[in-house]
Amino acid sequence: MAGELVTGPGLIQWGSLLLGRRQATGTVTPYRWRSITGWEETPGLDSGTVNRSQQDGAWPGRLLAQPRTVTVDGVMVRAPAGQIGAAVRNLNAACSIGQDEQPLVIQTDDRGPMLLNARLLRRSLPVDPTWQLGWAAGGALQWQATDPRRYQLTQQSASTALPAPEAGLPWGSPTETGLSWGTPTETGLNWGSPGSTGDILAVNSGDAPVHPVIEIRGPVDSPAVTMPSTGLVLEYQILLAASDVLTIDTWAGTVLLAGQSRIGTASLRSAPEGSFTLPPGATTLSFRAAPGFVNPAASATVRWRSAYW
Repeated sequence: MAGELVTGPGLIQWGSLLLGRRQATGTVTPYRWRSITGWEETPGLDSGTVNRSQQDGAWPGRLLAQPRTVTVDGVMVRAPAGQIGAAVRNLNAACSIGQDEQPLVIQTDDRGPMLLNARLLRRSLPVDPTWQLGWAAGGALQWQATDPRRYQLTQQSASTALPAPEAGLPWGSPTETGLSWGTPTETGLNWGSPGSTGDILAVNSGDAPVHPVIEIRGPVDSPAVTMPSTGLVLEYQILLAASDVLTIDTWAGTVLLAGQSRIGTASLRSAPEGSFTLPPGATTLSFRAAPGFVNPAASATVRWRSAYW
């Protein structure tokens, strides 16, 4: 799990590499750092604002966040004399050039750790005579995250079946014998098993909108997930069998069934996948299917992490 080595403030985890010192838990590493920039700052913004042509001011446009760059300065390596080479080798191996993003987990205070998915852009560690004493200072590490949001480590999920009514009052069987008030003593009317509302409550406790991943399991015809508060809907004109799982990644903008794209099945009223985000706070999502289609085995599962700027 990403961040399993981060046990308190002052620690940074990149892959299997842990930087920092946590005295309260006795966590000590050969690596120290002095400052972090780009972590508690808003990312750069692209503005769609356009100046008015015939009067003062401008027409406000959308503000879109750019990738986030995080720099850790003052990186130091401390090891017994004669062992600093091994410590530097481990640092270099963990901070090599890679093409794929991976979790960068940082905890600075009591708010707990948060993660970015990033790639390492720069690693530097000046060489001077202090290396012979087991001390290397003045280094830096820099990462870039194409998704600038910081996320909670814990992924949340919620599931629902299609809407189903309650069974209602049993009137007795095999012949109608009247309402049962409970036995052997009167315990009240049995209204039947509760039905499904078909709704999911997703709570984003952060301050940034988050793109969820939605999994729809069959059997279901023309599945749709609607956000009643905004009217946005994701709907696909496809018939899913009981063994089918349609996965909608709203950040990647993909709709996959058994690894094959099914984005072409989106209906005319379906919104672009990238526009379907959970705003800060609580959001209700509704799972629906083609009119008249009811199968209790069909389900929708929404997965997300609370996000912060």
